[in-house]
Amino acid sequence: VALTLNQPVFGVNHTKWRRRIEPERYAEAKAAFLSASEDVALQAIDLYFSLLLAVENHRIALQNLDNASRLYEVAREKREMGQISRNDLLQMELNRLDATSELTDCESALKQAMFTLRAFLDLPESVDISPVMPARTPCAEITYADALERALTNNKFARNVRRRQLEADYAVASAKGDLREISLFARVGFTGTDSGIGQAYRRLHDNQGVELGLSIPLLDWGKRRGKVKVAESNRRVMESRLRQESLDFNQQLFVLVERFGNQQQQLSIAVRADEIARQRYNTNFETFMIGKISTLDLNDSQTKKDESKRQYINELYKFWSYWYRIRSLTLYDYGNLCDINADIEKICRM
Repeated sequence: VALTLNQPVFGVNHTKWRRRIEPERYAEAKAAFLSASEDVALQAIDLYFSLLLAVENHRIALQNLDNASRLYEVAREKREMGQISRNDLLQMELNRLDATSELTDCESALKQAMFTLRAFLDLPESVDISPVMPARTPCAEITYADALERALTNNKFARNVRRRQLEADYAVASAKGDLREISLFARVGFTGTDSGIGQAYRRLHDNQGVELGLSIPLLDWGKRRGKVKVAESNRRVMESRLRQESLDFNQQLFVLVERFGNQQQQLSIAVRADEIARQRYNTNFETFMIGKISTLDLNDSQTKKDESKRQYINELYKFWSYWYRIRSLTLYDYGNLCDINADIEKICRM
C-alpha cells in the first residue's frame, strides 16, 4: 500500500486560470441563450409578416378581380354603343384574365404562409390565423455609442472575445511554466509478505517506506522554449483575429443602428405614398367609368396602388426586423428601458 504526492514547483496554477476562464464561459453561454431567444422572435417576425403580406396580396387580388370584372362589363356595353375600340375591350378582358390568374397564385401563397406559421407556433391545422397590421411602432432614439456599450457588456460575442483572450494567455502561461519543470514528490508506503493475501496485510508496520525527492529534466533539446514561442505566436494570431472580428461586429452594429434610425422616416413616406396611390386609383377608376381616361392610365394607377401597399408592409417589416436584431445584439429592451435577462438556473431545472 502506497500514497504518493506529486507537486510541480514552478508550474502554472491551473485552478487559478480556470477560475478566471469558466465564469466567462458561463456568461457567454447565458448570453448565447438570450440571443437565441431573440432570434426566435426575429424568425417569428419573418413568418408573421410573410403571412401578413400573403393576406394583403390575396385581398388586393380579390379587389382587382372584382374591379376588372366590373370594368369588363362596362367596356362591353360601351363597345356595343361604339364608344370604345375593340382593342380597349380586349384589354379589359385580358385584365380580367390576369386578375383571375393572380388570385389563384395568391391563394396558394396564402395557404403556404399560413401552414408555415402554424407549424412554427405548433398550432393544429384547424386554427386559422388572422394577422393584424401593427398600428403603432415603438419610438426610441438609439445611438451607436449607447448600443455599442450595451453590446460589449451583454452580447455573447464580447464574452467570447474575453474568453478566447484568456485562453490564449493561459496557453502562454502554461508553456512558460513548463520551462522549469521541477516536481516535488513524496511517497509513503507500507509493505508486507505472507503466503496469503489476508495475512500479508496484517503486519504492514513491520516494513515501512518513505521517499522524498525532486524530479528535474536534464535535457529537452529546446522543446520547451519552442512551445513557448508557438504559444506566443498563437496568441498574437488570436489577438489579430479578435481585433478584426471586433471591427466587423462594430461595423455591423453601426450599420444596423443607422438603418433603424432612418426607418422611421421611410415608414412615414410609405404610409403617405400608400394613401396617395389609393386615392389616385379610386379617382381614375371613377373617371374611367365615365370614359375620360384610357385603360393604360387606369392600369398604371392600379399597379402603383398595389406596389405602394406592398412597400408599406415591407417597410413595416424592416422596422420590426431592425428592432429585434438590435435587441439580439445588445440584449437590451429599448422599449421598456431594461436589460433582457432570464433565470437560467430555473430554466435548467425545468
